[in-house]
Amino acid sequence: MAEITTPLDRNLALELVRVTEAAALAASRWMGKGKKNEADGAAVEAMRRAFDTVAINGTVVIGEGEMDEAPMLFIGEKVGCGGPAMDIAVDPLEGTTLTAKGGPNAMAVLALAEHGNFLHAPDIYMQKIAVGPGLPLGVVHLDASPAENLRNLAKAKGCEISDLVACILDRDRHAELIARTREAGARIMLISDGDVFGAIAAAMPESGVDIYLGSGGAPEGVLSAAALRCMGGQQQGRLLYEDDAQIARAREMGVADPHHVYSAEEMAKGNVMFAATGVTGGPMMRGVRRFGHGAVTHSIVMRSKSGTVRHIEAHHNFATKTWTPT
Repeated sequence: MAEITTPLDRNLALELVRVTEAAALAASRWMGKGKKNEADGAAVEAMRRAFDTVAINGTVVIGEGEMDEAPMLFIGEKVGCGGPAMDIAVDPLEGTTLTAKGGPNAMAVLALAEHGNFLHAPDIYMQKIAVGPGLPLGVVHLDASPAENLRNLAKAKGCEISDLVACILDRDRHAELIARTREAGARIMLISDGDVFGAIAAAMPESGVDIYLGSGGAPEGVLSAAALRCMGGQQQGRLLYEDDAQIARAREMGVADPHHVYSAEEMAKGNVMFAATGVTGGPMMRGVRRFGHGAVTHSIVMRSKSGTVRHIEAHHNFATKTWTPT
C-alpha cells in the first residue's frame, strides 16, 4: 500500500523554506563586501529567529562553523515553538567566501528528519562521491579508481567518458584526483567553494554535472545526502581523520566503525525534508535580488517521501514584514 503523505509533512516542508529565505535575505546584505564572518553571522541569527515560528521540537545535530568558531547554530541547540521531535541539519550560509566575494552558488541550507535519523557527523573531512538518479545502485564506489568509476558511469548513461563532467573542489589535496580524472578522459568543473552544491549538482541535469568527487566537510556531506535522498540520487561518504583524537571524538558521537562507507540512506534515514534558498545565483538557484523596500528569493524544497522537488519564487515586501533582514 502506498505511503500516506500528511498535510503536516507538506506544511512543514513549506515552513522550512521560510527559514532558509530569512537566512538568505540577511546574508545577501553582505554580498561582495569581503566580510564572510559578518555574512555568516547575519544568516545564523536570521535562521535562529525564523525557527521560532516553526511547529517542531527541533534539535540541531549538524551545525556549521564548529571548527573555526564562526557564528553558528550549535549542536544540541533547541529550535522551534513546539511539536514533533525532529533533528535538524543546518548550514545557514553554505559558501561564506562566495558571498563575501560575490561568487556563484552561495545558499542557505537546512534538512529535517525524525529524531535519530541523521548521522551525527563530527566537523572533520569526509571523502565523497555522488551521482544523480536513474542509475544502477552501486554504479560508482569510493573504493574504485576514478577511471573505473567514470567508465562505469559512462556505460550506465550510454555515453563516452569524454561526455562526462566531474565536479571537484579546487584544493591542493585534490591534485592527484584531478589529474587522474583528466587522464581518464572526463571534463572537470572546478569549484572554489560550495561542497553541498557540488554534490547536489550531480543530480540536477541543468547543472551539467554528472558526478561529484573529492573530500569536504562531513556535516555538509549529511546535508547533501538528505537532498540526494529526496532526488533519488546516490552518495557515499567516508570520514577522514587527522589524528586519534578525531577518531575518539567520532566514536563519542556514535560512529561505531570509523572507516565505514556510508550511503545516503545511512546518513539521512527515513522521511527527510530539505530546503535551500539561493544567496548568489548559479545553475541550481537564482540569488537574492534586492530592490527598494523588498527582494525576490528563489528556493528549492524537497521531500524524500514523495520525491517532489519544488522551486519557489517569493516576493518579499519589507514594509509589511514584522522583521527586516539586516
